[in-house]
Amino acid sequence: MRAVVCKEFGPPENLVVEEVDEPTPEAGQLLIEVQAASVTFPDTLMLEDKYQFKTGLPYIPGTEGAGTVVAIGDGVQGWSVGDRVAGGLGTTGAFAERMVIPALSARRLPDNVAFDVVTGLNYAYGTTLYGLKYRADLQPGETMLVTGAGGAVGLSAVEIGKLMGARVIAAASSDEKLDLCRERGADEVINYSTEDLKNRAKELTDGRGVDVVYDCVGGDKAEQALRAIGWEGRFLVIGFTAGIPSIPLNLALLKSCQIIGVFYGAMTAREPERNASISNQLIEWVANGDLQPHVSGHFPLERAGEALRALIDRKAAGKLVVTPNA
Repeated sequence: MRAVVCKEFGPPENLVVEEVDEPTPEAGQLLIEVQAASVTFPDTLMLEDKYQFKTGLPYIPGTEGAGTVVAIGDGVQGWSVGDRVAGGLGTTGAFAERMVIPALSARRLPDNVAFDVVTGLNYAYGTTLYGLKYRADLQPGETMLVTGAGGAVGLSAVEIGKLMGARVIAAASSDEKLDLCRERGADEVINYSTEDLKNRAKELTDGRGVDVVYDCVGGDKAEQALRAIGWEGRFLVIGFTAGIPSIPLNLALLKSCQIIGVFYGAMTAREPERNASISNQLIEWVANGDLQPHVSGHFPLERAGEALRALIDRKAAGKLVVTPNA
């Protein structure tokens, strides 16, 4: 089968496409023919051996895929060849014509849910639903500020925040990304390339500050967002596309606010029942039209490096997918 292969840690331009042996499903695994694979920020970190989960060389990138079951490992029950499925979060191998995924974390897909829409759903939307519902306890009528709102994870926070009844302020680095945020439901927007994030967020809340910050960016934007939080607010630590910030903890004291980590990947292993509940809720929302994840680009295997580069350079708006069998 054809696959994207990382033979040395480094930039995505070093990736190659070549023929490799087809994987065989071991006990507890499913082999799927991949129709779509999400392109995620952890994929970019793995390329340079900077992610908390390590992989040896050579390896096939891609942490989540969607497609149809073509073979079933020993001990797996409830699945049949031909079933539509998504899964593999926390593994590698999705940028290939076929990949193996753990059966326990696989998600069955209704016929009306497109593969490109659902792949990566748990990475972005699972992180968000876990963060907003179980970590921040977001309530209807509260105001939420989302940094990095134009990316796949940030956009998921805009959409789920609205589903949960919040007033959403989307902050991003370009007007193009903010236009997309408005299309997906954002009530207000902040271009932090031209506006002061803290001051504008304060203005939009009449000086009270926001109830919840959903921070995908880190870097210097994290402190600005924390300064925009209101009394007893909740600051969700999601990611660090702009680098890991140094936060003055006196701000947490002065605002009596909480700084809350959201490590969805670790939660899935520790709390499989909660993870299943989150997965089922997301697929239900997509199937009934409440969620319509935005896919902004489709890339064949030969252009997977290009997709990863767009993510690294923060040029992607919404979700990018690799389509091995298109």
